[in-house]
Parts: sequence; structure tokens; C-alpha cells
Amino acid sequence: MPGTLTVLAPDGVPEITAGTDLAAVLLPLLDLTDGDVLVVTSKVVSKAEGRVVAGERDDWIEAETVRLVALRGLTRIVRNRLGLTMAAAGIDASNVATGSVVLLPEDPDASARALRCAIAERTGANVAVVVTDTAGRAWREGQTDIAIGAAGLRVLESFAGRVDAHGNELAVTAPAVADEIAGAVELRPGQGSAPAPAPWSAAAPTSSCPPARTGPAPSR
Repeated sequence: MPGTLTVLAPDGVPEITAGTDLAAVLLPLLDLTDGDVLVVTSKVVSKAEGRVVAGERDDWIEAETVRLVALRGLTRIVRNRLGLTMAAAGIDASNVATGSVVLLPEDPDASARALRCAIAERTGANVAVVVTDTAGRAWREGQTDIAIGAAGLRVLESFAGRVDAHGNELAVTAPAVADEIAGAVELRPGQGSAPAPAPWSAAAPTSSCPPARTGPAPSR
């Protein structure tokens, strides 16, 4: 139905480990069709890509930090090697064995492209992929998910030059489509208790790219 956004959470996602074929794991759980957006947490991608490492979290935060942006108590807001400004450089110590941490994917856009291509090759479906991570917002309480990698959709929709209902020309309005999708699918049950973060699929009224194109990267 035009104008409808549907978010689906598959059951039965196993624990993801290094070398897991994400397409092989996810496709039996999802009925993906052209225009769908598959949203996968960065932790799922990182685990599959072998980005779980041994060591102290603070040491890995230092290693992944390019610049310290703000410090409040023990919380460090930094710009990491991917160009993202996040708490603790995106290093995560939850849902992994004690003494280990999960680093962000080496190249989230490449991860999204690879999963998109694998799905297309095995199903023929033109599906966009968004890789997400949790982040805070400046001057606001709480966190939400944002897109840190994407393939197959326009992540930013520029409304510049359009006219509103009163005839006013828009100058800077640019909805962050990929971030909005990431935030919508983050409203899932079981956050903090599931053994592994679950991927989601969203049938969204977005502008998908043709099968041979991947689209631009999220703005950082």
C-alpha cells in the first residue's frame, strides 16, 4: 500500500560467529522482495567478519579514536577511524565473552554492498541494505540507531528547490532516510537481553537504486 511502512523482526536468528554467511542465515527467515530494506546491526556484521577481539575496552577505544570530542566523567565522545562521532568509538562489550569487545565493521558500506549482492545473486531480489549502530544525540537524553553503512538506496533525500503547500521554496530540508529507517526498526522488543542483535527487514517507501547500483554512503 502506498505510504505504508512495515517493519518485520524475524525469529530464529542463531548466534553469529566469525565466518557466518549472513545471507544464508537470513534468507530462510525473510521473504524479501524488490524495494525492501534489510537492516542489520553492526554487531551482527562485525561478528560475522571476525571483528570480535580480545583486550580491554579502554585500550581498543584509544586504538580506534582519531580525535577526542568531549569527555564527561568516564564517557568519551570521539571521532573514530570511520569518521563517525560516537561514544566510546563504537566499541561494544555486550553480548560477547568476558575479556572481549566488538569493533565496528572495517568498512560498513562494503559490508552492506556484499550482503546486497549476495541476496541478489541467490534470490534475484533488488533489496537495499542498511548497517546500523546505536548513537547518542547532541544535547538530548537517550540513544537511537543510525545508519553507519548502506547500499542500494538514497540515504539522503534533498528537498532543496521544492515548494511547500504555501508556495515557499525549500532551501536546506534533507531527510536522512537511512537514519530514519534505522531509528524505526530499532523499536524492537528484547533489547539488551537477546543473545545476538537481530536483523530486521523494512518495506519502506524509499527510493531504491537499480540492481547494478549501490547508492551513496551515509553522511558522516
